[in-house]
Amino acid sequence: VQLQASGGGLVQPGGSLRLSCAASGSIFRINVMGWYRRAPGKQRELVAVITTGGTTNTVDSVKGRFTISRDNAKNTVYLQMNSLKPEDTAVYYCNLQIKSVDYWGQGTLVTVSS
Repeated sequence: VQLQASGGGLVQPGGSLRLSCAASGSIFRINVMGWYRRAPGKQRELVAVITTGGTTNTVDSVKGRFTISRDNAKNTVYLQMNSLKPEDTAVYYCNLQIKSVDYWGQGTLVTVSS
């Protein structure tokens, strides 16, 4: 299983970015995809996850600003990030969980700065 993330970059506070992550390989149809992030000097934290059926879980700090979605036919997960704040600056990692086994993407850097 491989995960390829894209969409990071530099954005001003209040701006938007959309992250994408495509999974390839042997993927069981029932799984959980999501995004985690690691800010400078901090531990990795959950941002949002979504099941194959569309159930989501989003960390409180991004609720109302970030939206996770997925395209099951493409094995792709998206993270729409709006109203970005400097504290959202981090490396964002795509995650795929299949039967309690975790697969990780390479990480994409999001920098929110004026």
